[in-house]
Amino acid sequence: MTSEVIRNYATAALEQLPTMDKLRALIKDAPAWKLGLGAGISYLALVRLLRYRRRDRIAKKYPYKTRADFSKMTADDAQAILRSVFECEFPFIGEKSLQFALFRTYGIPTISKLLVKTKQLSTKELAPRRLTDTAVLIAEFLGSPPSSERANTAIARMNYLHSLYQASGQISNEDMLYTLSLFAVEPVRWVNTFEWRELTPLEVCATGTFWKSVGDAMGISYEELPSYKRGWKDGIEWFEEVKVWALMYEQKVMLPTKDNHQTAVETTKMLLYDVPKPLHGIGENVVAALMDDRLREAMMYKMPPSWLQSCIHNALHIRKYIIRYLFLPRPQAMKMRVTSEKPNKYGKYNVMYYEVEPWYYPDNFTNRWLSLQTWVKWMRGLPIPGPQYKPEGYDVPNVGPKHLEGKGTAEMAQTKERLMASGRGGCPFA
Repeated sequence: MTSEVIRNYATAALEQLPTMDKLRALIKDAPAWKLGLGAGISYLALVRLLRYRRRDRIAKKYPYKTRADFSKMTADDAQAILRSVFECEFPFIGEKSLQFALFRTYGIPTISKLLVKTKQLSTKELAPRRLTDTAVLIAEFLGSPPSSERANTAIARMNYLHSLYQASGQISNEDMLYTLSLFAVEPVRWVNTFEWRELTPLEVCATGTFWKSVGDAMGISYEELPSYKRGWKDGIEWFEEVKVWALMYEQKVMLPTKDNHQTAVETTKMLLYDVPKPLHGIGENVVAALMDDRLREAMMYKMPPSWLQSCIHNALHIRKYIIRYLFLPRPQAMKMRVTSEKPNKYGKYNVMYYEVEPWYYPDNFTNRWLSLQTWVKWMRGLPIPGPQYKPEGYDVPNVGPKHLEGKGTAEMAQTKERLMASGRGGCPFA
């Protein structure tokens, strides 16, 4: 077919298309319901076209196409995959799953006993800052590549804080492994249950690969796991083993104690901080409804009404389908981060939002006078940004209880140097 013939076909086809004047006339004469129906169908088609684009881009971007490839996944790639997933795809459920993963550890008597003894999470005076400090340290190494100085500084600080209790036997390796396993397992369980799509095998592998590398950096022993001696093929195999082990550990040691209950009560108060006091009873039942029977019994919480459990789970499932079919995907520019990406003018980092007390939240003109959240909290007598909450931000080497600020500098420097030289960004299964 000659170019002249093709040109004639193209010209004829273009002549058949309606002109702008014809389109305006069609729109003007069309019934409103037809226009609305057309717009609605077009919007739903657009949502379907874009909804899975990020998932597909992740699968295309990384060189892990088969299960055999998963064994080569690097920790840096795993962190990048998880960051995209939890900052853009599932920010709400991702955050809540980590909060409840931490909450679940309080059902282990040895963990809650230490928290009550130190008063860091069992008293209303200290709990808000401790929760913020915990969130900050986790966000630091979740939001930065494992090979980066920022991630390894956070892990060095966390290791120092833990070492103060490990030396005396107050924190066991089993409790450390259990806590690590929950941070890997719970987000996957929550996303697969309540979000608009399930995680792909690539994303599950990234979860296992990343948290395995974190456990290595924390010096956690995996001797309790079946494949400890021969090693694991990939992140999925490691993930499945810690999932089974954590369940068995719970069956053995997750028993009701007063320390569990005290820690759970104070943490629940933090979860309900913005809820008006007359509604706290309902809020406590909502928290209890999100627990399984074993955890609820260990926390010594009462069984919530069955109708409330049904309402909560139905609401979460309805949300799932609304997002899947009616919401456009979150753009990259609206990604959710817990902490700032770059240091501020003081050389420190700020949190991007707060739920309880505004620790490390900037006390600037916008946040103080133009923020609806601040005005609402002020009218309700709740804490608002101010100098007592360190609005200049935090530096990781000083994150933690007030009496430990400025301590552990030498130990952290040694740990950080060791981690930076260990090739943490590579494959933890190589």
